[in-house]
Amino acid sequence: MHTADTPRARPANLDDTGLRLVLTTLPDAASAERVARVLVDERLAACVTVLGAATSVYRWEGAVASAQESPLLIKVAAERLPALQDRLLQLHPYDLPELIALPIVAGLGAYIDWALAASRPA
Repeated sequence: MHTADTPRARPANLDDTGLRLVLTTLPDAASAERVARVLVDERLAACVTVLGAATSVYRWEGAVASAQESPLLIKVAAERLPALQDRLLQLHPYDLPELIALPIVAGLGAYIDWALAASRPA
């Protein structure tokens, strides 16, 4: 049994790594892959994971609606977030795209270093 004195029970020391995970959705796999490739090619993302089709349920213009969408998980250096947002707004077909950025507070150091370097200008 673990007690408050054991390492497992102590809260982790979480710091901002400088990396962000950005969430967005696109209407289909083709547009999701196109946006992903542009963001990586322009170094606005180190990596974009295009997930399989998902159903989103949301309120839009006063009514509950649903749609099949392709979610993207975008990894980017925090200082590149404004440029990523601007470019995503140019590329995105929706009037109001989802764009949520979460701080990465822990992870494999080598991966975080790679993702930071890969999403910064060369």
